[in-house]
Amino acid sequence: MSAYPLTDTRLAALRARMEQTGTDLVALGPSSHMAWLTGVHPHGDERPVMLMVSADYAGFLMPALNAAAARQDTDLPFHCWSDDQGPEAALEEVLAACGATRADLSVVLDETMRSDFSLRLLAALETPRHRFTEDTVGLLRTRKDDQEAAAIKAAHLANDTAVKAAFNALAEGVKERDIVEIIKAEYAALGATLEFCSVCFGASSAFPHHTPGETRLEREMAVLIDTGCRLDGYPSDMTRCGYFGTPTGAYEEVFAVVEQAVQAALAAAKPGARASDVDKAARDVITAAGYGDRFLHRTGHGLGVDIHEPPYIAANSDRVLEVGNVFSIEPGIYLDGAFGVRLEEIVILHDSGAEVFSQMPRDMQRLS
Repeated sequence: MSAYPLTDTRLAALRARMEQTGTDLVALGPSSHMAWLTGVHPHGDERPVMLMVSADYAGFLMPALNAAAARQDTDLPFHCWSDDQGPEAALEEVLAACGATRADLSVVLDETMRSDFSLRLLAALETPRHRFTEDTVGLLRTRKDDQEAAAIKAAHLANDTAVKAAFNALAEGVKERDIVEIIKAEYAALGATLEFCSVCFGASSAFPHHTPGETRLEREMAVLIDTGCRLDGYPSDMTRCGYFGTPTGAYEEVFAVVEQAVQAALAAAKPGARASDVDKAARDVITAAGYGDRFLHRTGHGLGVDIHEPPYIAANSDRVLEVGNVFSIEPGIYLDGAFGVRLEEIVILHDSGAEVFSQMPRDMQRLS
């Protein structure tokens, strides 16, 4: 047993998937896949760095200048190369150690690493067959264990605190960017860092991916806050909405429809359901209310080490959901020039259904 038991456990799970899928070699770049599997997150630039995993070997192609820093996080072997040597000999060495010398190998490539890394590897192999990580590392990452679930929960509780502080700080004349800074400071006080933040006042809330700016809050304005932090390696993501002043009838109607869509999707989110079933549950509510063409995006995305990762909760996804899957449910309605409403939860699937991580109610934030 190594000094890195989490790596041992995940490598064993990966090798089991490799056997089940007929995979001879998995190659990962300096990415979230590598970090999830080994805890190693080396500096990424044009110098090739890859982790190679076969049935009985795992080792790194590692630039020599990064080796000492990376060694702190792993006891897996390094095959180092220097700038004056180039990576060719070290690559041949690690492939030989993996037994990856015969023709027609089935190779899984990290879809997020540089294309020149992938092409260099494929050129070093004889007639390889390749695919991406969907049924190996990617699949394993969608099945969150108890440790990951606890980390994601903690990040969302920190997020709750920051979002509550943000709404409490809203006052006439405050700028969107001012609220971002308040959220950022709250995260820092909780030991977290800002992952992203979209604060939207008035008509800006009708843009699903608005960049906060100099817009000042005025009376009778809608407010949408979509923000997330990173705590102990895992992110949060949540959207809450409110109204500064007296909500109009149109705003109250749209808010109620979006809330109904969230509830419908939560009810549909069960192990064995398809991702498209969850999307349809939310979309049907919004379409029936006459706003179908104003729901501009999929219902959700997976969340783990990355804030966006599989499974994607979309109309075109037949992905069967499993226990341990973590993803967002975030239907929205966006009315150009007026306002938008999106309500977002991150959930984890249990045998009994979906558990919401956030403890902040989705109720309309009534601000005056």
